[in-house]
Amino acid sequence: KVVGIVIGKTDVKSFPDRKSSTDRFTCGFTIKDSPDFFINVSAWGNDTYINGLSNSFSIGDTIENPLVATKDLEKGDRFSPTTPHYRLLVTEAHSLVSPCADTETVELLLPLIHLPPKDSSDFYSLVDIVANGQKLDGSVINVLAAVKLIGVTKQFTTSDGRKGQRLEVKLFDDSVSSFPLVLFIADAKISFDSFRSGMVATVTSRSIITVNPMKEASLLFSYAKQLLESGALVESITDVYTVRQLKQKVQESPEALFGITYSFISKLDLDSSVSKVIRTRSRCRFLASEDMLSCTNQLCPGRDQAFSATTGFDLMVDVSDHTDTLHACILSSPVAEKTLGCTQTEEFTSLTEDERTAMKMKFLLERCKIYVKVFSSTKLKTGVRGTILSCSLADPGEVKQHMSALLQQH
Repeated sequence: KVVGIVIGKTDVKSFPDRKSSTDRFTCGFTIKDSPDFFINVSAWGNDTYINGLSNSFSIGDTIENPLVATKDLEKGDRFSPTTPHYRLLVTEAHSLVSPCADTETVELLLPLIHLPPKDSSDFYSLVDIVANGQKLDGSVINVLAAVKLIGVTKQFTTSDGRKGQRLEVKLFDDSVSSFPLVLFIADAKISFDSFRSGMVATVTSRSIITVNPMKEASLLFSYAKQLLESGALVESITDVYTVRQLKQKVQESPEALFGITYSFISKLDLDSSVSKVIRTRSRCRFLASEDMLSCTNQLCPGRDQAFSATTGFDLMVDVSDHTDTLHACILSSPVAEKTLGCTQTEEFTSLTEDERTAMKMKFLLERCKIYVKVFSSTKLKTGVRGTILSCSLADPGEVKQHMSALLQQH
C-alpha cells in the first residue's frame, strides 16, 4: 500500500482503443510521502472508472495494489512532472484509490503540500526572466512570485475541437513589479509572446503548482505586505479617469482596472453604529466574532490552523464627480486608517458622535485624490464595484491640471 499527498493532477483524456471500437480513458496525478520523494501515477480504464476516480480526490490519497512499472525512456518527463525512473500504474482490475482514513497520517503528510517539488532555492527571479528575454524561449524553469492580479477565466477551443479554459495571473516579486504568467508553477514553460512583446510562462502537464511554499513564500509574503502597507503598488498607478470613464472601461473589459480619480466621497457613514463601521474578519476575510473558535467558511485556507481574526474598518462608500457616481466602494483597513487619520480602531471608537460627523464632513465637502481598483460584480445592480487603495485630500493645482486634460479629451 502506498500513501501519499497529491501535489499535482492532470485532466481526464481519452484515446481510441486499437483493439476495440471504444475509447480508453486516462488521467494522471503525482503523490508525495516525504520532503524529498514523490512519484507519478497513471490511471487507465473506461469512461465511468476514470472520471469517477478523477472526481473522487484532491489531496491525501491511499493507493492499494499499485503496479510499479519503469518509465518509457523515450517519452521521459515531457508530459508529466519530473520524478524518479518509476511510476505507479492504477487500473480498474488491480487497483483501488481512496481517501486516507488515518487522521495521524493525514496530519503528517499535509505540510508536504507546501514544499516545492524542486530545490526551494532553484528558481528564476522575474527580473532574470525579463533580462534574459528570448534567450529563455522554450526553456522550462521554476518561478517564485506573489499574485498581484487574477484575470477572468476564458474559454477556448483547440484546432481538433477540444474545449479548454485559460486563466491569466499577474505576479510580482522583489525584483520586478509585474510579469504575466498563466499560473505560479515549478517547471514553467517560458516563451516569447509577440502580442505582449515580452516573455510569458505557461502551465503544462509536467508543471506542479505549490501554494505558499514555506520559507521562501513567507519572505516574499512579507515583502508583498510591506508594499501594500507602504503604498508602493499605488505609486505605480498613473492613469487618471472620471467616474464615468472608470465604469465604461470596466464594462468594456472583464479585467480589473486601476486608476486615479479626483472625486468627492458622497456617502460616508461614519456616524452609523460602530458595528457597521468596524468589523472582525478571519484570515480569509469572512465576517467573524471575537468569541468564535473557528472560521465558518468551509473553504478557508486556515481552517486547520489556530483561529485568528483581525478587527478593522469595513466601510462602503460612494465616490462621485461631475460625470457619475461609483456606488458601494470598499474602504477597509489599513487604507481607512490612513484616510481618516486614525492610527487604531480604538481611537475611532473613543470619538464622540459630533467628532465623527466632523470627520465625515471633511471628506464630503472636499475633492479627494482617490486611487481605486474597479472590477465587474454581478452582486451589484450597477454591475461595477470599486476598492479604494488610497484616498487623501487633493491639491487644487493638481486637480485643475488633470481635470483640464480630461476635458480636452472630449
